[in-house]
Amino acid sequence: MLPKILVVDDDRYTRTLIEQLMRKSAQVHLAENGEEARKLFDAIDFNLVLMDQRLPMDKGLELLREFRAQRPKLVAILITGFADVRDAVAAVREGLFDYLTKPFEDLEALEAVIGKALEIDSAYREIDSLRARLAIESGAPDVIGQSPAMERLLGQVREVAALDTTVLLEGESGTGKDVIAKLIHVWSLRSSKPYLEVNCGGLPESLLESLLFGYEKGAFTGAGQANPGYFEKAHGGNLFLDEIADMSPKLQSSLLRVLQDHSFCRIGSTQPRSTDFRLICATNRALVGEVKAGRFREDLYYRINVVALSLPPLRERGDDIIHLAVHFLDRYNSKFGKQCGPFTPAAVRALEACRWPGNVRELQHCIERVVALEPDGVIDARHLRPTCGEQTGPGTQDSALSLPALAYQDARAEFERDYMRRLLEAAGGNMSEAARSSGIPRQNLYVRMKRWGFVTD
Repeated sequence: MLPKILVVDDDRYTRTLIEQLMRKSAQVHLAENGEEARKLFDAIDFNLVLMDQRLPMDKGLELLREFRAQRPKLVAILITGFADVRDAVAAVREGLFDYLTKPFEDLEALEAVIGKALEIDSAYREIDSLRARLAIESGAPDVIGQSPAMERLLGQVREVAALDTTVLLEGESGTGKDVIAKLIHVWSLRSSKPYLEVNCGGLPESLLESLLFGYEKGAFTGAGQANPGYFEKAHGGNLFLDEIADMSPKLQSSLLRVLQDHSFCRIGSTQPRSTDFRLICATNRALVGEVKAGRFREDLYYRINVVALSLPPLRERGDDIIHLAVHFLDRYNSKFGKQCGPFTPAAVRALEACRWPGNVRELQHCIERVVALEPDGVIDARHLRPTCGEQTGPGTQDSALSLPALAYQDARAEFERDYMRRLLEAAGGNMSEAARSSGIPRQNLYVRMKRWGFVTD
């Protein structure tokens, strides 16, 4: 179904222009004034509203505030003339997605802004849909993604989950292998039984062995009482072994016997115990290479490589980046009691420009830091740059947000904002001194400073 757009403008040319531009990709509804706009807004669930600032009997910004009171997550764009730009900038700080100035000179840019706004709306709706689904599928993890790569993966997960077979999850660190493993459990016939997970790379061999096999009282120093292991506790359910490539050769051999015989002995005992669990494994390394290097048993590899699912890196998931960013923004606003957001178009472009070598986990931590550190209000590219996509060493330059692939107009705006801030700081806040040192007429400088929020009335 095509998204629905409401265009409110008393100028017939503007209404017709936007309708013709978007008619193939959206259902466009037109209104000449506030009264018509209210009737349409009450009757239709719009994905985006484009509102002229100057309307007969109404101010566009006030009408948008009225609409957003009814739908706080409404994505809206204000259309202004040059004289109204200051009002539009203030509106963006209140949560408006963006503003456009008339006349429209670049129709491709206009279409791109509308497209990005619709992406933000889609992300909001996906979050709401996810919450509704989680209310039905109790215990299901958050899985955000509508890209072809993720739709293909989730289709495979749903098919595999119903099969009682071993699953191997392969993918880079941070791609969400633990989330997919939990989803397999929730969608499986064993969902009412235990789900246990162990990170094989985070534990010493002896501790991992006792955790998996359990032990009898007195089996080793400190074993004051018998304790069942995960092989025993996972009976009837699913056991997830993360980073299985880090398992020692000894434990690889022991695990192979458990999978073959469906039985094991606790440490300190010779009494076999039977178990029935479905094994889910994950690794961020190519196990074929580990087998060739002699670090992973070939027979165990064939035993666990029954069904292999490959998780796509974030850089190959297209629009999922913005959907995930909005999801994490919503999560951490709730967690910290903040009201950060929405993302400005420049922030959206900056997020999409990053290579995200740490994948979903890196993006999640990036948004968490921004929400924790920044005050309430819109999130711009300058808020993201100090924290997101940081270079962790040589060779990671192309993954950093420090040099985002911004459009020329956004790069110019970023430079002007930074220049004005530094100029005012160097002048000690004295506007006249800043005007003299920069060579910009004081009145013009004041307008620019006010535009970026460095001075107020």
